[in-house]
Amino acid sequence: MISLIEYIGITAGMLTTLSFLPQVIKIWRTRDVSSISLLMYSFFCVGVFLWLVYGVAMSSFSLIAANAITLFLAGCVLFLKIIIKDK
Repeated sequence: MISLIEYIGITAGMLTTLSFLPQVIKIWRTRDVSSISLLMYSFFCVGVFLWLVYGVAMSSFSLIAANAITLFLAGCVLFLKIIIKDK
């Protein structure tokens, strides 16, 4: 049985994770990465990866799921920033 706290964690994770989706879609459509900070997204991806490791160590489904998906989406932004030339 999932506790109320875990439901709160899952909800928070879904909301913060899904917030990256519009950015990925916008970059994919426009190919404009000029306003994206390479350093910020690099630091962010490392931080999210560490949160993912922490979630695995704590066996927390909400931390694992949210950070795995966030790392994927933020990693997409970082990847697109690296491969697409600024306009």
